[in-house]
Amino acid sequence: MKQYRVIYDRKGCIGAAACVAGHDARWVLVDDGKADLKGAQLNKEGLFELIIDENELPKMMDAAQLCPVLVIHIDEVETGKRLI
Repeated sequence: MKQYRVIYDRKGCIGAAACVAGHDARWVLVDDGKADLKGAQLNKEGLFELIIDENELPKMMDAAQLCPVLVIHIDEVETGKRLI
């Protein structure tokens, strides 16, 4: 099963909650008005990362595409190809 890396730049989040509307099982607004990506870990670049599989990809793509400031990216793990 294919795996995908979700990369989230939380510093750029404006709290529009579009990601929550797109995939509320993974995204939640917190007290500071920004979204958190449930299960993600902070990487060495200061971005949050989460590995998902192809079953979750459609909803995560919705979340990324709905983001008005485009701070959510999705790459194929195997090839590194950026989907969004």
